[in-house]
Amino acid sequence: MEIATAAKANGGCRRRLLRLKCSVKDYAWGTIGSDSLVYKVYTANSDDRIDSTTRPYAELWMGTHESGPSYLEEDADGSSGVTLRSWINENPESLGDRVLEKWGCDLPFLFKVLSVARPLSIQAHPDKVLAKKMHKAHPNLYKDDNHKPEMALAYTQFEALCGFIPLQELKSVIRAIPEIEELVGSEEANQVFCISEHDEEKVKSAVRTIFTLLMSAGPDTTKQIVFKLKRRLHMESQERHLTEKERLVLKLEKQYPNDIGVISAFFFNYVKLNPGEALYLGANEPHAYLFGECIEVMATSDNVVRAGLTSKPLDIQSLCSMLTYKLGFPEILKGTRIRPYITRYLPPFEEFEVDVCDLPPGASTVFPSVPGPSLLLVLQGEGRMSTDASADEVSMGDVLFVPADTEIQLKSSSDLKLYRAGVNNRFLYSQ
Repeated sequence: MEIATAAKANGGCRRRLLRLKCSVKDYAWGTIGSDSLVYKVYTANSDDRIDSTTRPYAELWMGTHESGPSYLEEDADGSSGVTLRSWINENPESLGDRVLEKWGCDLPFLFKVLSVARPLSIQAHPDKVLAKKMHKAHPNLYKDDNHKPEMALAYTQFEALCGFIPLQELKSVIRAIPEIEELVGSEEANQVFCISEHDEEKVKSAVRTIFTLLMSAGPDTTKQIVFKLKRRLHMESQERHLTEKERLVLKLEKQYPNDIGVISAFFFNYVKLNPGEALYLGANEPHAYLFGECIEVMATSDNVVRAGLTSKPLDIQSLCSMLTYKLGFPEILKGTRIRPYITRYLPPFEEFEVDVCDLPPGASTVFPSVPGPSLLLVLQGEGRMSTDASADEVSMGDVLFVPADTEIQLKSSSDLKLYRAGVNNRFLYSQ
C-alpha cells in the first residue's frame, strides 16, 4: 500500500493521500442493516464486526468533528488511533494558507453519507452568533459554537420538507385545512389574507405569528387536532383524491402520532430530488429530511434545534424565534460539468463544495490541485489513484484525505463513482 496512512514528516508526506477509517451513527431513523447505503460503505471502510440485520445505519461521518472523528488507517508497523484532526494539527500546511488563516487548524467542512428510512426531526441550525450563545448556555445539547449551512446531494430519490411555502400556497392551505385555524385562532390565521407578497416584512411577521402559535400548542390540544385532521382526511379520501401533501401528513401521523410536526408539515415545501440533484440550506431555515439516501456536506458543526417529528429534546421557542421566515421554493442544484466526467455543486457557502466523478471503465481524469484540503469518497467501482508522491488502488468504501496543492490522477478499472468534498472555490480564489 503506497497511499500514506500516517505522516512521518511534514515535507514528503504533505501531498500523500491519507486513508481514513470513519465513524457511523445508528440513529433510529436510519435504514436497517444491509439495506442501508451507510451500512455498505461502512462495511467496506471498517474492520469492525457489523450487525447486518437489526441495527439502523443512519450516517457515516467523514472529517474532524469530535462527535464522529475519522482516524488514519493503521500504519505498516501496526500503530493506529491517530485522528485526522490531530494529524492536521501536526501538519497545518496540509490545509493551505487561506484555509488556515480563515478557520484555523481544522477542516471547515464535515462530509456524510445518509440513509433515511423515516423522517428526521423538523429542525434548523443556528447562525454563528446564536450558536455561540447556545453552546455557552447548553454545551451538553449544542456541542460546538459554529453555524451549520449544509447541502444534500441525492444518491437515490430523496424527499425533504424545506423552507416555508409561498404566500399564495399558504393562503390555500389555511382555506383548505380548518384545523390550522382552529389551533391558532381565526384572527391570526386570517392575517395572511390581508397582506401582499410584496410587503415582505408583514408577510414574515404574519407567518411567524401563525407558525409560533401552532408549534406552541399544548399536548392535549395537539392530540385532539391531529385526531380531527386524520379523521377528516380519511373520510374525504373516500370521495376525492387526497393531495400529495395530505397523503404525506397521514404518513407522518402514522410514524409520529400526536406530534405537532404532523400539522406543521403543511407550512413547508415538499421537495423531491432526483439522483444527482442537490438542495442547500442556510442557517435558521426549517427542514426535515424524509426518505432516501444522499451525500451531505456542511460546515463542521453538529448543532441542531428541534421542534417536532422526534423523541429527542425539543426547543420549540428557540426554533420559532430563530427562523428567517423567508417564503418560496428552494433552489435545486443540478451541478455544472467542469471537465470530462466531473460535475460540481457549488452552494453559496464558503466552507464547502462537492464534485462528483462518474468514470466509465478504462477512462481517466484529473482533479487539479487546489489551495485547500479535500475528502474523497469512493462509492462505486474500482480504479487507480495517484499523485506526485503516491499511487494505489481504490475501491468502494475508501475515504481519503487530500492535502492542499495536490493533483490527483484517476483511472478506472470498472464503473467508478467518486465524491469529493472541498472548500468552496469562490473562497479559495477570491481576491
